[in-house]
Amino acid sequence: MKGKWLIALCLLASAALAEPTFTTRNLTPESALKAAQAALEKCRADGYQVAVAVVDRSGVTQVLLRDRFAGPHTVEVSQNKAWSAASFRTSTSDIERNSRPGESMSGIRHFPRMTAVGGGLMIQAGGNLFGAIGVSGAPGGAADEVCAAAGLKAIAEDLEF
Repeated sequence: MKGKWLIALCLLASAALAEPTFTTRNLTPESALKAAQAALEKCRADGYQVAVAVVDRSGVTQVLLRDRFAGPHTVEVSQNKAWSAASFRTSTSDIERNSRPGESMSGIRHFPRMTAVGGGLMIQAGGNLFGAIGVSGAPGGAADEVCAAAGLKAIAEDLEF
């Protein structure tokens, strides 16, 4: 009985020492815009009309750019790719592979907003997740992902600490 009291006392003491708040680092709107513009420019250079979305670490859209001839579906798909990458903390191309029928994560394909197509990448540095970028409209997820990677490259130095 004495051991249980000691454990309870230790748990109570550790709870009392826990910080009541925490601090997170977030992308500025300027950094999010810089990443989106670089992704859009890469896709244009490759001949693709796309939409690019950058979301914060919670999946809330910070920036959305749609090129003049990108299909109407690209707005929602780019946001959902970015949301999926931020929410599941992995690239959407990895989600696509790991959620195929018969794979252990196949059930997540039925989750609302989850988009299992390449083109969504996490924005991270120094062990911190800042958000994600999603691109839609190039011919296939692999091409979308190349453009998203260009967006990450554009802000990589800004995020180094």
